[in-house]
Amino acid sequence: MSLLALDGVRKRFGAVEALRGITFSVEAGTVTGLVGDNGAGKSTLMKTITGIYRPDDGQVVFDGRPITGGDPGAIRELGIEMIYQDLALARQQDVASNIFLGREPTRRVMGLQIGLIDRPRIESEAERIIARLGARIPSVRYQVGLLSGGQQQSVAIARALTFDPKLVIMDEPTAALAVREVDHVLELIRELKRQGIAVILISHRLTDVFAVCDRIVALRQGLVIADEMTAQTSMNTVVAHIVGAT
Repeated sequence: MSLLALDGVRKRFGAVEALRGITFSVEAGTVTGLVGDNGAGKSTLMKTITGIYRPDDGQVVFDGRPITGGDPGAIRELGIEMIYQDLALARQQDVASNIFLGREPTRRVMGLQIGLIDRPRIESEAERIIARLGARIPSVRYQVGLLSGGQQQSVAIARALTFDPKLVIMDEPTAALAVREVDHVLELIRELKRQGIAVILISHRLTDVFAVCDRIVALRQGLVIADEMTAQTSMNTVVAHIVGAT
């Protein structure tokens, strides 16, 4: 059974049909590349999976449960994490604070929960998660805004791991990064896979997609144009799918 399965998903905005019957699946512990030109429907599809948009037709099933049109918070609790391109980090705060932002553990005094944030626990848990990822972060007390782009991506992934996800969706995680930083982010994706976490990688950088993805799903004008194993296709073929030359 697939971890995530979409069957005939459609989404309209007035007269515009952004998704025109999307069908594909994602297996647990695999990396799926989602590619397509601007306007192909990638962002609409991800927002439909995560519950931001309610589809007009079709079904989305995650881990055996129908989640079509479900509440975003409830879908997140089931194990789907979305990391947007802007990362949504508080750049004036440190790494540990960002990883637990909005979910800070508090202290217990004489068995009672009180409102004081448990800073030592936040830092120790943040260090554990960073070590689990193998991320190159100088210190969990380091201000996020002073980190490199790849390191900031590491913090966003670490924050996602605090929700114990089964699927992480990453939107253009290597955009505008230097080569060394790109390699680091791709290794983080491989580490998620090694830990049995499925990844959907949305990217215009086909070299990155071919480097880490098991399968590639190509969208064009709201349709799945191709769904192929990476080892059985080529970059030229994928480009042809994207631009409509096939």
